[in-house]
Amino acid sequence: MAVGIFDSGLGGLTVLDAVSKRLPDVPFVYFGDNAHAPYGVRDADDIYALTTSAVERMWAAGCDLVVLACNTASAAALRRMQESWIPPEKRVLGVFVPLIEALTERSWGDNSPPREVSVKHVALFATPATVASRAFQRELAFRAIGVDVEAQACGGVVDAIEDGDMILAEALVRSHVDALTRKMPSPEAAILGCTHYPLVQEVFQDALGPDVAVYSQADLVAESLADYLERHPAMRGAGEESMFLTTGDPRRVSSRATQFLRRPISFTPA
Repeated sequence: MAVGIFDSGLGGLTVLDAVSKRLPDVPFVYFGDNAHAPYGVRDADDIYALTTSAVERMWAAGCDLVVLACNTASAAALRRMQESWIPPEKRVLGVFVPLIEALTERSWGDNSPPREVSVKHVALFATPATVASRAFQRELAFRAIGVDVEAQACGGVVDAIEDGDMILAEALVRSHVDALTRKMPSPEAAILGCTHYPLVQEVFQDALGPDVAVYSQADLVAESLADYLERHPAMRGAGEESMFLTTGDPRRVSSRATQFLRRPISFTPA
């Protein structure tokens, strides 16, 4: 039994890398649904069906705890899964809450009423499906008041990263930042609401300027997961080896993953 990390494609590898460094003794099963990526242009029912199918496969691999290292799945499917689908002995966690807790300067698990926070103008960069779900704004409202969020759907960025076309990805990022800053000229903070985006985080920062605090998810999720496993040690599992699964072409996915993480990664068919 191990901890599962799920993403629609390769973006969740940024989370896997961070949690592996934070929790070097914990085995992980990484599942990339590369055959159906990207999720960000799909409707909510489609995302729900794909996400639940992937989580069931990870349960079959021995993962009682699964982290949705995919903002689109977290935004469009997680609440519905938690309300009516996940059995009591299993856990599925998302990636939004650790990010919002950091933005609002709340400690992990702080369930006190929403309050005023120092950041008032926030730019959210995410996939079209994540933006349409308004999940970020909903979760933020549980924890903070008086925060203005301007969201920008970043079409094409995930596709370019998955294809390894970083020149196109950079051009698209700069175009999306320009579109957002026309609507919100002076954001104080920017949320990279997709786990692919840390791979172009420097481009976001350069386009936004040095005065904008850019929040990325990987390290925050790693710290939150470490805290969760400390409080729920039984969910860690007794497995000893990590595993990489994909619905796509294992050779192609392994090659891309090796490029991203700069270490050999070998995927097997899911």
